[in-house]
Amino acid sequence: MLTDQLKQQIQSSYSKFLESKGMKARYGQKMMIAEIARTIGNIELDDENHRVGGGHVCVVEAGTGTGKTVAYLLPAIAIAKAMGKKLVVSTATVALQEQIVNKDLPELRQHSGLAFNFTLAKGRGRYLCLSKLDNLLSEYESGLNPTRALYEDEMPGVTAQSVNLYQSMVEALASNKWNGERDTWPKALEQSEWQVITTDHRQCTGRRCSNVSVCSFFKARDSLNSVDCIVTNHDLVLADLALGGGAILPAPADTIYVFDEGHHLPQKALSHFAHHSRLLSTGKWLDQCNKNLGAMLGHISGAGNLDRFAEQLPAALMDCKRHLDYLWPQFEALAQEISLAERQNHYRFPGGAVPSGILMQCVELHRSFSRLSELLGKMANEVSEAMEDAHCPVPKIDLENHYPVIGLWQARAEANTELWASYATPDAAGSVPRARWLTPVDNAGSMDIEVCSSPILAAKTLEYGLWNHCCGAIVTSATLTALGNFNRFQMRAGTPADGNYRVVPSPFDFSRATLEIPAWAIDATAAEAHTKSLLDNLPDLMKGDDATLVLFSSRRQMQDVFDGMPASLRGYIQIQGDQSRQEILTNHRKKIDDGERSIIFGLASFSEGVDLPGNYCRHVIIAKLPFSVPDDPIEAALSEWVESRGGNPFMEIAVPDASLKLVQACGRLLRSESDSGRITLLDRRLVSKRYGKAILDSLPPFARSIQ
Repeated sequence: MLTDQLKQQIQSSYSKFLESKGMKARYGQKMMIAEIARTIGNIELDDENHRVGGGHVCVVEAGTGTGKTVAYLLPAIAIAKAMGKKLVVSTATVALQEQIVNKDLPELRQHSGLAFNFTLAKGRGRYLCLSKLDNLLSEYESGLNPTRALYEDEMPGVTAQSVNLYQSMVEALASNKWNGERDTWPKALEQSEWQVITTDHRQCTGRRCSNVSVCSFFKARDSLNSVDCIVTNHDLVLADLALGGGAILPAPADTIYVFDEGHHLPQKALSHFAHHSRLLSTGKWLDQCNKNLGAMLGHISGAGNLDRFAEQLPAALMDCKRHLDYLWPQFEALAQEISLAERQNHYRFPGGAVPSGILMQCVELHRSFSRLSELLGKMANEVSEAMEDAHCPVPKIDLENHYPVIGLWQARAEANTELWASYATPDAAGSVPRARWLTPVDNAGSMDIEVCSSPILAAKTLEYGLWNHCCGAIVTSATLTALGNFNRFQMRAGTPADGNYRVVPSPFDFSRATLEIPAWAIDATAAEAHTKSLLDNLPDLMKGDDATLVLFSSRRQMQDVFDGMPASLRGYIQIQGDQSRQEILTNHRKKIDDGERSIIFGLASFSEGVDLPGNYCRHVIIAKLPFSVPDDPIEAALSEWVESRGGNPFMEIAVPDASLKLVQACGRLLRSESDSGRITLLDRRLVSKRYGKAILDSLPPFARSIQ
């Protein structure tokens, strides 16, 4: 129960924090603290300190300027400590993680009087694997191919320039100038540079590794047990849940979760539980494994019972390859059905149902890859145990070098096993179906086919894996409601009906911004006419503005409009795609600081998470309502399912989604209480369509100028 003593502690800590920082209480922040304290503080625990009953989830929409980080950290830390639980704060972006760890938590500890400690938890993929780095450098120096175990279309060769980078990493580690974490390296690293020197749980030899005493990952992981608050990301939480919970992070039953940027959680869950594989690339990989097996066994033959399992591997590899070859003509014929005229990039199986003829092939593929995964798993276990065996005739260094290769093969075999299982197993009657689709992709000038499968809703996965098992949870974001309610979020995230759902007011005076729909704005469904109207009117619309953000829903329209702008205006425009988002924003701020004019043309990624306060953005122009791309296979499958149940997918899915995205786009203007400016919407549907009024009314109470 939320005792009087605990209430007093939270209130006192909040007062101390405000006084020490010279700040005034914000109504929305106070309201959020109270709602979180009421929800989490009233969780009932049994004699074994496990939650009993519901009402343990608090979902709070809090706009920019509310001060929501302090609003959830302060009560959650105090209550979690009183309950004997760990607090796990999860975000969608690295930037927010770093803000919480480097700024928010230290300030709260310094100024509130609360005593607690904290750390940052990231997955293995964010840390250097020293063993892989050592092997890569030694093999490069000896003239060997450092990517010998990987299919060449997925891993570029290591260049002399890359080797210079890796040698500088070794020097930085040796001199304690770097901790081995990717995000703390002083310069941005390309994924192709990083992926050859990091690892995953299948390739990692764990505590058996000769470098374990200096392993960056295990140093970070060992600190988790001794802290009160762990800051991490949604992906790592989902990875832990997929392993049953408690494998990486504290067990859900012993954890209070906070999901900041919580509107990303459903999509992250969909991505996490999706499967995909390319047919031709996988076939070539299987051939390459077969060719490399002999060389591998030349180094590690004799390790335990490894040879007994290895001798069965060629047949298992070729069995997978044979079934892939059988399936190729059928999938190729389906891929040819894609209508280029309608700009469809995928072939989607209607209703997620796989035709019976293909289904049987998928059953065989699942069996073949399952057998391959099993054999590779047994080989990995033999090598792992051999590393512990002091009497093993194989040198430990050889075992350590080849264990990651077997682990990599096993991980890829398991990924294919999961994919073909999803194709081989029809959806249960009455259940929410999966989306299953094929995507043609270019592979060195020839066509490959990517086979994909994904849940269309993450609700049940999150309900069973997270909400039902956690001790308590807080979900917050500036955009959780759509059309004025939480229905969309509940449908996608599966949060319980007995949760506490609240919207707390923003401190912003929205009348400082004007929402405009000019008389010349037309219905954006007439694509060519709409683009022409933008070309004709944008130059005058942007006249006199020093800092403008123009948001498009279509890359093609954005490019067409940019190409059609007067040459005198194009010089001020930075267009997404020419540089990274961060480079565009940095250049934009510099131009404004130097008294120059700057215009950004951006897509959806500029509609969220872009912070351009004050003079950096005085005008946001939104070209059209941000409806989802029609050919997105997951959204198309979801719409199909809603319609099959007698629903209206446009009103139940498309309109709420567009409403939420529009709120996010409009949110780029007011970033502080002193900001002002205007938002111009160039889509007449907001006033001409019946649903437009509902979308318009869901926006903040801006001053309006609708012509």
